[in-house]
Amino acid sequence: VKAFVWQESTPDEALIHSGLRWYRLRDFLMVIFVLLCFGITIAVWLISRYRAKKEVRRHLELLSRQLSAYLEEANPDLSLFSSEFSSIGLLIGQLRERTLEKERLLTQETRQKDDLITYLAHDLKTPLASVIGYLCLLDESPTLPDELREQYIGITLDKAYRLEQLINEFFDITRYNLHTIVVNPGKIHLRSMLLQMADEFFPILEPEGKSILVNAPPDLVLIGDADKLARVFNNILKNAAAYSYENTVIEINVEEKDNQVVLAFTNQGDPIPAHQQDTIFDKFYRLDSSRSARTGGSGLGLAIAREIVRAHGGTITVSSTLEDTTFTVTLPENPQDCS
Repeated sequence: VKAFVWQESTPDEALIHSGLRWYRLRDFLMVIFVLLCFGITIAVWLISRYRAKKEVRRHLELLSRQLSAYLEEANPDLSLFSSEFSSIGLLIGQLRERTLEKERLLTQETRQKDDLITYLAHDLKTPLASVIGYLCLLDESPTLPDELREQYIGITLDKAYRLEQLINEFFDITRYNLHTIVVNPGKIHLRSMLLQMADEFFPILEPEGKSILVNAPPDLVLIGDADKLARVFNNILKNAAAYSYENTVIEINVEEKDNQVVLAFTNQGDPIPAHQQDTIFDKFYRLDSSRSARTGGSGLGLAIAREIVRAHGGTITVSSTLEDTTFTVTLPENPQDCS
């Protein structure tokens, strides 16, 4: 049996073993340090994330309260938003204004549609009742004198034409509102057109001692849609004829100014109140509250005129004093301005 013999380490070997133990301890401490740094980093990230979420929730709750207070007010003020939400409040205010404007336009459009039905029924009822009434008289009275029969037939025919005119005007304003007006530009000898229209109005104006005076350059040529512009001038003259005093002159003055043609239609009659001059071109507008048949159409003539003038790239305005009323139509000479 071989005996175990204990051998003591030499000083060099003891030093080596001591160094190995130190390196192992250092490596262990380094691992612990790295793990500790990683753990601290994770903890800091989690805490920061929690605080950020908490801050976001706080801001959202604050914004929610301020929004609720803003929406509950009938006339809210942007001061309800704190300084940190001032930009958001400004955007919300702009969005609210746009929404209110859209609601206003929708309400106005609905009201205009209701007005269209109401005025259509009102304006068609009177001439239609006359047509039916006179036709009933003709049917029930076969022995009427020929002179009286012809008179009734003439009245019935006039009322039928009146119905046709009203229906055409309603179709026109609907078409002009729903579709882009197509302008077919061409050369228009303006003075000749206006003189011809003055002749056409002579039978209407002469019984009341009225007349039309045209002052226009003889060689003036306007580029535009002749049919549509004739409709504009006709509607303005019909309005002037309906509201001018007896034994007065309706003047049409035309001039060229800054590459534009300016037509001024002036008549002497009751003045248009200033607060009504902005609405006179609205559909169904009438100066007389009774909408009597004596003063003419459905209240669509000037509205149609404005749409046609706009399609030509021009403007139409009205000014009124105690002495006279003037409708001014301004049209570009350049055909490229027509749309």
